[in-house]
Amino acid sequence: MTHTSSDSRWLDSAIRRIEADYQRSADTHLIPLPLPQFATHGIDLYLKDESTHPTGSLKHRLARSLFLYALCNGWVGEGTTIVESSSGSTAVSEAYFARLLGLPFIAVMPKSTSPEKIAQIDFYGGRCHFVDHAAQVYDEARALAQRERGRYMDQFTYAERATDWRGNNNIAESMFEQMSRERHPVPAWIVVGAGTGGTSATIGRYLRYRCHDTQVCVADPEGSVFAAYHASRDATLTAPGSRIEGIGRPRVEPSFIPSLVDRMIEVANTDSVAAMRALSQLLGRKVGPSTGTNFIGMLALAQEMRAAGRQGSILSLLCDAGERYLPSYHDAGWVAQNFGDCSAAEQRVRDALAG
Repeated sequence: MTHTSSDSRWLDSAIRRIEADYQRSADTHLIPLPLPQFATHGIDLYLKDESTHPTGSLKHRLARSLFLYALCNGWVGEGTTIVESSSGSTAVSEAYFARLLGLPFIAVMPKSTSPEKIAQIDFYGGRCHFVDHAAQVYDEARALAQRERGRYMDQFTYAERATDWRGNNNIAESMFEQMSRERHPVPAWIVVGAGTGGTSATIGRYLRYRCHDTQVCVADPEGSVFAAYHASRDATLTAPGSRIEGIGRPRVEPSFIPSLVDRMIEVANTDSVAAMRALSQLLGRKVGPSTGTNFIGMLALAQEMRAAGRQGSILSLLCDAGERYLPSYHDAGWVAQNFGDCSAAEQRVRDALAG
């Protein structure tokens, strides 16, 4: 493909728009959790609040990186239709950046996707293309991009390589800058979920590059394939799929790099919901279910550290705000119908928080 001066001008303008958008956004906050039952033993817990991005979730970082990667690879130009296989926060964030650059955006998603998520994609000017089953989104997105002569962004393949893991304002660098004046500035653990696997890959590589003595734990929801894959390294494994939105997958995704993850903690759906509710009370505002999954991982590690007489900090992510999930995970009737009785899980979380 021959590039004209017009192509170059558009590319320069597109990159400047994305960088200007980044400069208009302050870094996300680091929130210390008020948990004296651990703090008195020298263990501090923190959440990095990714809900404050313009599109309201951690996936804003991923979408920005995917667009810059595609632009600098020459895959996206003026008028290119952007296609993504996502029914969640990635689609919302990619729709935002597509609108910023004046590009059409199509999200390929199952018919079962909630009206709330569809409305958010519509708000940013995106279009939703529906398939019958979640497993069909990959092939349909690829085929749709070909028909539209567009670009399939393929978050599940490119998430781990689109972000500069050595620094350049990635999430890991931001974490360590914000932790620098805390009691334990180098965390003992960083706990994340895995949807694409890009976040755990970025953090894991950064830790090795900076020679930090920090371990990565992935809190993996019930039904996800990642924990079994981490144990076996069998990339042909499949699973039913997660019912905690945004994390866990039914198949092994290319961006999940198991060698960068030190520990997997499998989390039941009822535990994720119970922890989401407890953390929402603790913070005085609602968080999403994947943050509840992360919180279970944090509490398990904190209990282990306390039992072993170890001190240190544990850092995780507040992935998105709970307001997105008011008709679902934050609705008692919906939870009872989809996950059953959470009372035993809520008692487990209370016991963990009581020390």
